[in-house]
Amino acid sequence: QSTCTLRGCCWSPVSDTSVPWCFFSSNHGYKVDGSTRSTQAGFETTLTRLPSPSLFGNDINTVLLTGEYQTPNRFRFKV
Repeated sequence: QSTCTLRGCCWSPVSDTSVPWCFFSSNHGYKVDGSTRSTQAGFETTLTRLPSPSLFGNDINTVLLTGEYQTPNRFRFKV
């Protein structure tokens, strides 16, 4: 049984030490809105904010996420 705070953090003590006790529910954050478009170096997609409590306020409802594979060991992303 978990308990969630007003800011959306859920607290659920478990005996497994590899699992965090505090986590955000699955309705927290952003989701992909539409399709992901391929670009020359990676991809871009639009993200829409999920209806959850704000952690810091003034959340942006729609953002553009771009990802770029720059080298085999480096991935760049911009929001």
